[in-house]
Amino acid sequence: MKKKVALVTGGLSSEAQVSYKSAKTVMNALDKNVYDVYLIDIHPTGWWYENIVGEEVAVNKADFSIEEGGEKITFDVALMCIHGTPGEDGKMQGYFDMIGLPYTSCDTATSALTFNKRYTVAVAGFGGVNVAKSLHLFTASPLSADHILAQLKLPVFVKPNNGGSSLGISKVNTAAELAPALEKAFKEDTQVLVEEFISGREFTIGVFKSKGVVTVLPITEITTENEFFDFEAKYQGKSKEITPAIVSEKMFADLTAAAKKVYSILNCRGVVRIDFIYDEAAEKAYMLEVNTVPGQSEASVIPQQVRALGWNLTDFYATIVEDAIANTN
Repeated sequence: MKKKVALVTGGLSSEAQVSYKSAKTVMNALDKNVYDVYLIDIHPTGWWYENIVGEEVAVNKADFSIEEGGEKITFDVALMCIHGTPGEDGKMQGYFDMIGLPYTSCDTATSALTFNKRYTVAVAGFGGVNVAKSLHLFTASPLSADHILAQLKLPVFVKPNNGGSSLGISKVNTAAELAPALEKAFKEDTQVLVEEFISGREFTIGVFKSKGVVTVLPITEITTENEFFDFEAKYQGKSKEITPAIVSEKMFADLTAAAKKVYSILNCRGVVRIDFIYDEAAEKAYMLEVNTVPGQSEASVIPQQVRALGWNLTDFYATIVEDAIANTN
C-alpha cells in the first residue's frame, strides 16, 4: 500500500514565496508509485488542501486529516517545505509531536533554537565550533550605534535574528551606515543580530542522517556580484554557486568536520544546510547559521549537491521520508 505524504508548504512569513518553489521541486521528484502526495498550504487564512476538482478543503487540525471524495485521509508523514514560521521555528513540529505524526525536519527544540541565529551561534560556540563575535538586540531594549561599535569592530553584518532567506540583511562598513541598517532589520524582526565580518570564502553544506549515518553532501562555494549573499543574490541570479567547491584537502577536511560537528551538537534530523565562512589566513571554518528546512527549489543548493553526489532527487527524498517514518517515537 502506498504511503500518504503531506507535503507541507506556505507559511506565515515573507519566505512563503520560496516555500512554494521548494514544494514544486519536491512534488515533481517524489515517486508517485510509492507515495500518495497531498499538498497542504499553511496560509494566513487557514490550513488548506486543494482537492482533485480544485476546491480548497480545510485541514482538520484535531488530527491533521483531510477529506477527499467523502473519504477521510490521514497521513503517514509530513514532509516539511515551509521556510520561516511556523514550519521552520518548531511550532509545526510541536503540533506534530502532540498528534503523533512523523515529520522530516529537526525536532521542536532544535528547530526553535536554530531559527534564532544568535542562540544558534551561542550554542555552537559553546560546543567548540568557531563563530563570529556578535551582539543580540531587541526592540524593547535597543542599543545605540556608539554602544555597538564600542564592542564590535567594523565591518559588521546586521541581520534579522529569525528567518533564513537573507531578507533585511545589511553589510555595514562605516559608522554612519549602522543606524539605517538596524532600522531595516527591525522591520523584519523584533530581534536583530549584529555580527563582526569575517573575511574569507563562503560555503554552504547540506548534511543529512539516514539509518543513523550522517552524510555530508558535496560542498558548495558561493560567490556573488553583490557585496554579500543577500536575498537578491540568493534568489534573483546575482550569485554563482560552484558545486562541488574547488578547495584544498585541508579546507575540505575542516569544512566537512565542522558540518558534522554542528549537526551533532544541535541534534539535527533530516536534511539541514549549514553556512560557513572559511578564513584562509587562520585556516578556520566559521559557522554562520543553520537552516533546518533548506530551500529545495531549482535555484537552491541542496538539489545541486544531491546531484553532485551522484544521486537523483527521487531517491534522496525517499530516503528522507523513510528515515522520518522509521525514527518516529
